[in-house]
Amino acid sequence: MQLMGASMALAGVAGAGCKRYDREEIVPLSRRPEDQVPGQTQRYATCFDFGGMTQALLVTSYEGRPIKIDGNPEHPFAGGGVVDGTARHAGSSVFAQGSILHVYDPDRSQSVLKDGKGSTFEDFRAVATTLRGNPTGLRVLAEASSSPTLAALKQRVLSTFPGAAWHEWEPVSFDNERAGLRLAFGKPMRAMAHLDRAAIIVALDCDIFTEHPASAAYARDFARSRRPDGGSLGPGKMNRLYAIESAYTHTGVVADHRLPVRSEHVLPVLQAIDSALSGRAAAGAEVVGEAKVAAFLKAVVGDLSANRGSAVLVVGRRQPAAVHALVAKINETLGGSLVSYYDDPEPSRLDHGDAIAALTRDLTANQVQTLVILGGNPIFDAPVDLDFAAALAKAKTSIHLSEYANETSAKCSWHVPKAHYLEAWGDARTWDGTWTLAQPLILPLYGGISSIELLALLLGEAKTAEALVREQVEAAGYAWRASVHDGFVAGSAPKAVPVAIGSLPPAPLTATQTAGSRGGNGAYEVTFSPSSQVWDGRFANNSWLQETPDFLTKVTWDNVALIGKDTADELGIHSQDIVRITVDGRKLEVAALVMPGQARGSIALFLGGGRTKAGVVGNKGGEWKGGGWNVYALRASTSLDIAANARVEKTGGTYAIATTQDHWDIRQGMDFPFGAGDSPVTGIGDRGIAERMDRIVKETDLAAFAGGAYLAQHPEPFYHDDKHGRGYSLFEEKTYEGRKWAMAIDLGSCMGCNACMVACQSENNVPVVGKREVARNREMHWIRIDRYFKGDVADPEVVSQPVACQHCENAPCEQVCPVGATIHSSEGLNEMVYNRCVGTRYCLNNCPYRVRRFNFLDWHKDLKDARNKVRRLLFNADVTVRERGVMEKCTYCVQRIQAAKIAAKNERNRDVIPDGTIVTACQAACPTEAIVFGDLSDPDSRVSRLHGDRRQYELLSDLNDKPRTRFLARVKNPHPDLVSKSGSHGGH
Repeated sequence: MQLMGASMALAGVAGAGCKRYDREEIVPLSRRPEDQVPGQTQRYATCFDFGGMTQALLVTSYEGRPIKIDGNPEHPFAGGGVVDGTARHAGSSVFAQGSILHVYDPDRSQSVLKDGKGSTFEDFRAVATTLRGNPTGLRVLAEASSSPTLAALKQRVLSTFPGAAWHEWEPVSFDNERAGLRLAFGKPMRAMAHLDRAAIIVALDCDIFTEHPASAAYARDFARSRRPDGGSLGPGKMNRLYAIESAYTHTGVVADHRLPVRSEHVLPVLQAIDSALSGRAAAGAEVVGEAKVAAFLKAVVGDLSANRGSAVLVVGRRQPAAVHALVAKINETLGGSLVSYYDDPEPSRLDHGDAIAALTRDLTANQVQTLVILGGNPIFDAPVDLDFAAALAKAKTSIHLSEYANETSAKCSWHVPKAHYLEAWGDARTWDGTWTLAQPLILPLYGGISSIELLALLLGEAKTAEALVREQVEAAGYAWRASVHDGFVAGSAPKAVPVAIGSLPPAPLTATQTAGSRGGNGAYEVTFSPSSQVWDGRFANNSWLQETPDFLTKVTWDNVALIGKDTADELGIHSQDIVRITVDGRKLEVAALVMPGQARGSIALFLGGGRTKAGVVGNKGGEWKGGGWNVYALRASTSLDIAANARVEKTGGTYAIATTQDHWDIRQGMDFPFGAGDSPVTGIGDRGIAERMDRIVKETDLAAFAGGAYLAQHPEPFYHDDKHGRGYSLFEEKTYEGRKWAMAIDLGSCMGCNACMVACQSENNVPVVGKREVARNREMHWIRIDRYFKGDVADPEVVSQPVACQHCENAPCEQVCPVGATIHSSEGLNEMVYNRCVGTRYCLNNCPYRVRRFNFLDWHKDLKDARNKVRRLLFNADVTVRERGVMEKCTYCVQRIQAAKIAAKNERNRDVIPDGTIVTACQAACPTEAIVFGDLSDPDSRVSRLHGDRRQYELLSDLNDKPRTRFLARVKNPHPDLVSKSGSHGGH
């Protein structure tokens, strides 16, 4: 196996003196360099650029192989910055966390293919040489990228090959925002909102906390202005968030108020806000005239007017250019101080839909001799009306560079393996423009090359990718070694530019935009969104992400159609029914899920399912394999984001959906969750949830909190207290001396993004079990994120709560284990001794938090196959790989605790581990800093302060388990006029 070792001169990142092992051939060094210790991990900075969205990363390497990904805390845009005088970690995303699994995927392309048959790189190089001798008729179709080096090579290609054209295609893009700002300011621009300074935020059909290129920064800044006891707005102050959307997003989950409306109705709603702010008559009266909408907009307009200079509107990528332009106008009217604008780095680029349409026309007209496709999968995800496959067949030569031999590779004359981003040199820019560098942590396992290397080959360029990137950095006047070390080019971000809003063209409303929400069948809308698990389909072969439950539905291994209860009742649809959706003659059959909070008349579809050449994991299989449905069958050039006038009908078939939260739900008259005709509290199971909701998830509003409300003012009676108050305990109370590890989780900051789940899986070698076993309640995640609904089924409130082992001081699991396999450490950790466990599962049955996981089968048996041995390289060597018949659970990342203790001992300071030194995997991944870990014996530690906060409470405190994990109650900031007078109830 080829493992990477960089030279000492280009030593890695994350600390002075860090570097990878030098590459060794046959004979190892007789003496290791003094600054390297075998068996210890090292960290290097790099970046992950997908879909034009760049994330700055810090990657952990063990013995020359990358094993764990985290955000780069030193990065000026993506970093955690400084809070309370202490440098914080940087969060990441589920896709960044899961991307490392692809490095060791045996399904990755391992050889050059010519017409589907094996070939060699030498043969392909000969073809590239031939192209330079016959340079006419060249077209390049590239994925979106912000790489300066790739941009420079692009210009060289266009100047070297006469008549060449460069096209860019992404199925999920932000071109609507780009076009809208062109309408507003006369040129394409990028907008950056400053949520940490916003008192009022109005989010229009957007998921800015997970879908946007700046989502990590947005989530961090929003959370910091959300802390009632001292956030970025000052003590006792919080922002107020309004969400207007068709389907629940992470933004809607954390909103103070949410208005479910069709996505196509966002424009008339926005026009009504603009009219009210400027004193004009409102448009779209039938939409905004609905009583609930009118009351909501009255509150929004009042808050915007009263908070000019500290209010901001943000809008999602799905909305048309007219909406983005109008939002820019309103933001300028409100003062404009909370939005900065930056010049678009490629102002002349065609929008993605126009670009692939233009390429298709050229192909159809036989104007393309050679087509080079850099990444992507246009055969699968191009607009269906273009029939790109037929057009591609007309190219004389087609070359596809891709990590996988996918659907597009099968239609091309040449397929070339692409190197993973952790195997290649590269660069990119984050959303604020900071130049961020990518360095390889391992040599390409399968001999792949990067997009930079392929273009260099076409140009006859002898320089390596490293030399080309370095040339760009040094030509701009920056220091190369320092930039590689830090992972970014310091001071490279451009400054914001002043803007002046112009007069906007009229945006007339269509019939469906003025018809209200009660249009019948044939007048529904369909919205297209990236999947929270596989994005646009590129992560389909990633088993971690496939098994990560959707943040709202908790569905795994499939994509489904979300339908609101009112619409489902109209159509007689129940969850797990297969429905047929028809738009302009195009048809799609997909499984339905009846979902609380979905806007009436709106059907939400999610991209990326239904792959046929993704790999063993991602290929669509039978009902119990999963794989989802190909939503691109409905997506045309004129309806990339929203399709109107859709018709929905039942086919008579059903399809099993595997979820992680509703196992064996006890509901009256139904056999699966969210069935039509059943509100969230009519079932027996739901009533049980409702009865104990206030014990599980505690919350209050800002007014009550500011008035001195103590969230634990109504503690549950301890069962061990007798009526005389003597407080006898069923447990033998223990006193812990020395270190006391503990955790605090702020429910006011958690968005349910699942980054912590995937990070934990990566750090702790947590196995994947598959769809059938998930349906049997056998998933193995050490941390889960419970989702609760509260209120009306048509418009409920959603609460997310991360739950892992609580590390109880009076642990119920320890009382019943017959072999002492689960015990307590001297520092208060609830530990598992795997080789003692005999699999009685008594501990699982006695755990009231349902956080223990049992290995019913040997989930790693496939690793014995020769093709899967490469997957072993991903394992964290500091964590035991468990076997069949063994119980497992969260350990508070005890391996990181031990590493910190050893490091402190080696520094002859064994009694002092500074607060913040130990960061658990889930904590490091959280973009909102909702999770804090530390030592309770240190009164100055953050976790000690949070355990003493008046918002803190114990989960199921009446059991007297004394959990070491405490939750901070959620505090909301509702508008007084929108607060329900009837209270709320709960469901799940």
